[in-house]
Parts: sequence; structure tokens; C-alpha cells
Amino acid sequence: MKALAKPSAAVSGKTGWKYKVRSFFLYVKRHPAMYLMLVPGLFFMIIYKFVPLYGILIAFKDYNIFLGNNPIDAIAQSDWVGLKHFHRLFSSSQFMKVLSNTLIINGLKIVWLFPIPIICAILLNEIRKVTFRKFAQTAIYMPYFFSWVVIFGIFYSLFGSYGTVNTVITALGGSRIGFFTDTKVFRSVLVFTEGWKEIGYNTVIYLAAITGIDMTLYEAARVDGAGKLRQIWHITMPGLLPTIVLMLILKVGHILETGFEQVLVFYNPGVYDVADIIQTYVYRLGMGQMDFPLSTALGLFNSVVAFILIVGANAVSRKLLGRSIW
Repeated sequence: MKALAKPSAAVSGKTGWKYKVRSFFLYVKRHPAMYLMLVPGLFFMIIYKFVPLYGILIAFKDYNIFLGNNPIDAIAQSDWVGLKHFHRLFSSSQFMKVLSNTLIINGLKIVWLFPIPIICAILLNEIRKVTFRKFAQTAIYMPYFFSWVVIFGIFYSLFGSYGTVNTVITALGGSRIGFFTDTKVFRSVLVFTEGWKEIGYNTVIYLAAITGIDMTLYEAARVDGAGKLRQIWHITMPGLLPTIVLMLILKVGHILETGFEQVLVFYNPGVYDVADIIQTYVYRLGMGQMDFPLSTALGLFNSVVAFILIVGANAVSRKLLGRSIW
């Protein structure tokens, strides 16, 4: 019997494309409520994420806000200068200082703060008294809802020049410590306050991951004589690994972006040398000096590097651990 001829690649691809489109619309028709809930998120993304991308052109133009009838029209009317502002940016000594500050501060936060929520989640999960566990979880989670302005007020009253901590130090015969003015101490203040605010939120994420681990694994481990540490190491940690990888990739991808609100509230001209990060530098250039092209070029550089980092971290994780976001 003569074998049937295979359809050509063009026909097969076209049929496959039509099938995928038809399947998609059938799925939408079966789940209308789910896609209806997606509309507000898509609307937010289009208005606040995609539409402003037109402003990237400012990085390649000598932007003058007074050239057009409105700021958007001024972008079109401004002269194209190519990579001029990027040359200005990369040749500036201030840029290297700001970049190094950003990498150092966020690197310290990752090294010191990333493991703590994992440890807290494991410890909270081992508390058998439900009332105490809920109280402890609420206590560490509550600071997440405080704004950085409120947190600055709390810590300034404690660690300011005449705050509680310095008062105790001087009463014991020591000298006052400039927690907010000493360049040797200020980065530690940023890391500590970031941990105090964010650890509770990240702990909840890992606790949710722990609840998804099959409890029969712990029962089988206890039957085999495994102690609590063995159960944590061989069951809890492998169960948390996908979440740990996800959170680490996101942290690495945002290593140039985190901390703007915190640093803006906490820092002052006395600690610019060790605390001025990319976002605060962009803010001061754009809002303070009205140098919109240079600040846009810096923001675009920041976004491109963040994209490369998150893709690279994902690839490394997939190669070494066999786990990744995509």
C-alpha cells in the first residue's frame, strides 16, 4: 500500500497556528470570569508600563520641554543626537561612584538578608503552639505595611544623634555614633532597616511554600528515625528550593533597582559618597537639575542591565540546579 504523503511544512505550520488560535478562544470562552479579572491588570500595564516607553526617546535627543505644545510633543520636536548622552554618562566619574554604591548596597542586602526569611519560615513552621506562632508571624510581618517615612521616624528617634541608643552610649561613657551621618555606618543602617521591614513579607512567601510540602514525607522520615534537623535538611529545604531559586533570580535581576524610597528618605548630602544609588541620582538629575536626557539614559542603562542579569541568573539556575522561571 502506497504511503500517504506528509503535508508540507507551510501547510502544517498554518494548520498548527489556526489550531492554537482556535484552542485559545475556546479556552477563553470556557473561562470568561478568569479573563475578565485579567482586564484591570492589562489596563494598568498598558497605561503605566507600555505607553511611557515612548519617553525612552529622550535619551537619544536634546530634549527641550518648551519646544512643543506639551511634553510629549516636545519629544518629537527635539533634535536627535544618538548616543551623545550615553557618552556623557559613561565618561562621568559620578556615574562609576553611583553604580558601585548601588551594587555594594544591594549586594550587602542579598548576602545578609536573603537567608534570614528562609530561616524564620522554618523556625515558625516548627512552633507547635498555634497562638504563639500566629503572634510571632504577625509581629515580624507588621513592619512591611509601614511607609519608609514612618520607619525613618522610628529609627531616627532610636539611633539619631540624641536618640535612645546614643543617650545610653553616652551614659555608659562612650561617644555618640552618627548612624545617619557617618559614611562607615550608614550602609549598615540601610541593610538593617531593610531587613526589619521586608523580612516578614518574605517569610510569609516561604511559609506558604512549606505548607505545600507533602506531610507524609515527614511521617515517613520520623518512622525511619530521622531527627528534626534531618527532616529540615532532606525534606523542607528541597521543598523550598523552587521558591528560593525564584526569589534569588528576582533579587539578582533587581540588584540595580531596589532601595530608592528607602535611600531617598534616609540619606543626606553628608553620605552621598556611599549612599547615592542609581535611582536617587536619576531623581536628582531629572527633578533637581532638569537634565532629563541624561537621567533617561541612566534609567535605560539600568533597565537593560537588570534584564541581562535576570536572564543570566535564570540561565545559570537552569544549568546548575535544573530549575528556572522559564
